[in-house]
Amino acid sequence: MTGVNALKLVALDDEDLAVVSAHLQDAVLKVGDITWLPREKRFALVANRFAWEAQRTETGERRRTGLSFARVLKVQRSRVRGDAPDAVLNLLAVTFQPTDAPSGLVTLVFSGGGAIRLEVECLEAEMRDLGPAWETPNRPVHQLQD
Repeated sequence: MTGVNALKLVALDDEDLAVVSAHLQDAVLKVGDITWLPREKRFALVANRFAWEAQRTETGERRRTGLSFARVLKVQRSRVRGDAPDAVLNLLAVTFQPTDAPSGLVTLVFSGGGAIRLEVECLEAEMRDLGPAWETPNRPVHQLQD
């Protein structure tokens, strides 16, 4: 395995989820790598995350990573087509907004204006690296607005 050790993070509140979100910023995935299992109340995805914690100057690392949420009551998509499984998404952030505590809304925000919103009984998420890292010369860059 190259780089740092694999991560395994759990999020039970919005502060925990902010840490998970930071590690998943700029993860890329295909729509077909997203699933919701309504009977199990589980939502999951697999993505190639950019390992921001890997301290390299010229290149970076990516890792295959799973993200799952338990106690999911409802899933809504906006500008994310379920009928286009090969469409590529770039994950920018994952947020939590409490509604009637401990329930709330988790939003996965993608570049280009896409989003997936999960209505959850409570926040219960897990992020886990699934394998070794690989080197990538493509380091994500964000334009700063004035």
